[in-house]
Amino acid sequence: MALQCGIVGLPNVGKSTLFNCLSNAKAQAANFPFCTIEPNVGVITVPDERLNKLAELVNPKRIVPTTVEIVDIAGLVKGASKGEGLGNKFLANIRETDAIIHVLRCFDDENVAHVDGSVNPVRDKEIIDYELQLKDLETIEARIQKVQKQAQTGGDKVAKQTYDILIRYKEALEQGKSARTVEFDTKDEQKIARELFLLTSKPVMYVCNVDEKSAVSGNKYVDMVREAVQDEQAQILIVAARTEADIAELETYEDRQMFLEEVGLEESGVSRLIQAAYRLLDLETYFTAGEVEVRAWTFQKGWKTPQCAGVIHTDFEKGFIRAEVIKYDDFIRYGSEAAVREAGKLNVEGKEYVVQDGDIMHFRFNV
Repeated sequence: MALQCGIVGLPNVGKSTLFNCLSNAKAQAANFPFCTIEPNVGVITVPDERLNKLAELVNPKRIVPTTVEIVDIAGLVKGASKGEGLGNKFLANIRETDAIIHVLRCFDDENVAHVDGSVNPVRDKEIIDYELQLKDLETIEARIQKVQKQAQTGGDKVAKQTYDILIRYKEALEQGKSARTVEFDTKDEQKIARELFLLTSKPVMYVCNVDEKSAVSGNKYVDMVREAVQDEQAQILIVAARTEADIAELETYEDRQMFLEEVGLEESGVSRLIQAAYRLLDLETYFTAGEVEVRAWTFQKGWKTPQCAGVIHTDFEKGFIRAEVIKYDDFIRYGSEAAVREAGKLNVEGKEYVVQDGDIMHFRFNV
């Protein structure tokens, strides 16, 4: 599943430094705006200790983790919705992503210029929110012109629903609210809303980029962000991107862990960010475990067994018969598939079973 999180923010907030920590694909990190002209895409391995524990028990020939794509998008500025600062291209890149990682500068450093002359993460957030909202409002107004007559005079139920949804979005955007704040009750409404592909309807996570001494508990700037987004139901993550860059340069796992302990962190900010991005996309993981490989597979939360089987191959979904399911905790407790079977802890599930995060699956199919 090639789902993408786009990293956005004003110029010089640390987006590309953070991206470089996440990926082997190196974006240019420089102290001036627009150093990232084309979006850089990194395929990032999702850390999951469960995969390692399964591999210790099964001893496979190979271990295959799951991944998520991260896109580094060039810095937005005021007027981006009107094409300022290469804005149209950047907004188009955002539209293609499934979720947004919004990096906010929460550190003081006189050697790193700020595009607006001072550090104020709430102001920076509002600048980008405003530009994305303006672009969405432009999209909404164009759609209203297309469906209004049909909705009001044509007796078309879908057109009427679409028009009502557009009006609700328009009212919210005109009040300075993002589209994600508008909720719909029915599946039909939710489907129409999704198909509008609005920029501000995407799930968002705010990453507060801090200095090293603030990496554990944050600082006054982080407190400002928390207060500003408390009604948005958005995630907040504290990361010291420059410190993460130093950690990434260390060659051994032991050296990296020692560095983290010195800073006071149990886990790197990069690892926490990847896991949070995975959750932001509403993704979960199931496993397959055998002598050839132990592998993690990505699926959308709420999927049933045939859909999850289709992640491996479309034939698995088309010819799905049943799934043999072992709970992760049971596999770890008993130590092998054979022992799980003997203990009566292997379940056989049909097409209506909703796959759970951590399930170990074996699919039966016939094409």
